[in-house]
Amino acid sequence: MRAIAITKPGGPETLVLVERPVPEPSRGEVRVRVRACAVNRADLLQRMGAYPAPSDAPPDIPGLEFAGVVEALGPGVERLAVGDRVFGLVGGGAYAEAIVSHERAVAKIPDGMSFEDAAAVPEAFVTAYDALVERGGFVGGDTILVSAAGSGVGTAAIQLGHALGATVVATARSQAKLDRCKSLGLDIGVVPEDGKFASKIPAPKIVIELVGGAYLAEDLRAIQPLGRIVLVGLLAGARGELDLGMMLHKRATIVGTVLRARPLEQKIAAMRSFETNVVPLFAKRLVKPIIDAVMPLADAAKAHAHMASNAGFGKIVLTV
Repeated sequence: MRAIAITKPGGPETLVLVERPVPEPSRGEVRVRVRACAVNRADLLQRMGAYPAPSDAPPDIPGLEFAGVVEALGPGVERLAVGDRVFGLVGGGAYAEAIVSHERAVAKIPDGMSFEDAAAVPEAFVTAYDALVERGGFVGGDTILVSAAGSGVGTAAIQLGHALGATVVATARSQAKLDRCKSLGLDIGVVPEDGKFASKIPAPKIVIELVGGAYLAEDLRAIQPLGRIVLVGLLAGARGELDLGMMLHKRATIVGTVLRARPLEQKIAAMRSFETNVVPLFAKRLVKPIIDAVMPLADAAKAHAHMASNAGFGKIVLTV
């Protein structure tokens, strides 16, 4: 099969199209003929040598999410059949023509959704739902704050918040990105000035923090008493100062979360919750994947360069 491999730590030019053996499914696993996959920040970090793949994933083939057709079943598979259209999350290896996954770590693609759209869903929407509801404790009517509004997870969190009855506030680098988010359910958007935004927004109960760095201090200034900050991404860096006195006074909670490093059983639980609670929203057209660009697998280097530019809005998808 064809796959994109990282030849050495470095820039996008280190991504090369190679031939690899077709993987065989083990007990409880299915092999999926990948039709599309999507690019994530973790892929860029892995390419640069800063985020190694977990032990159960190929060390040099990036890719955390895919959409395709089940083409082979391992022993004991019960809930899926050859020919089923599925999408899912993996620890790596999705930049390839085929991939194996536990049958319970994938979900069936809703009728009428293309493979390109489906590939743009899992990482963004599983992450957003997990952060908002499972980690953030969202209750209908809460005000939420989403940073990096134009990112894949950002656009997913805005839509999910709106669909679940939140007042949605967001920050972004440009007013143009915030304007595009209005149609997704954004109520209030702010472009931070010198990294400051707390005084310009209504106090949120939950923050979905995708930027990190100094934004965390602003989140704490903005948040309601007993509020919760869910730290998902670190686009602005892994370090920042916090006013611990304010944290005590507000009785705030900061929760860190990541999907890739979780044990298989926890990834399965996240996918099962996603299939039950989020997939029906796609069928009802209440949420949708936001795609910035679609490129062939062979253009993975170009896709990485585009993501690194921060010029996009939504997901970058590779067709396989």
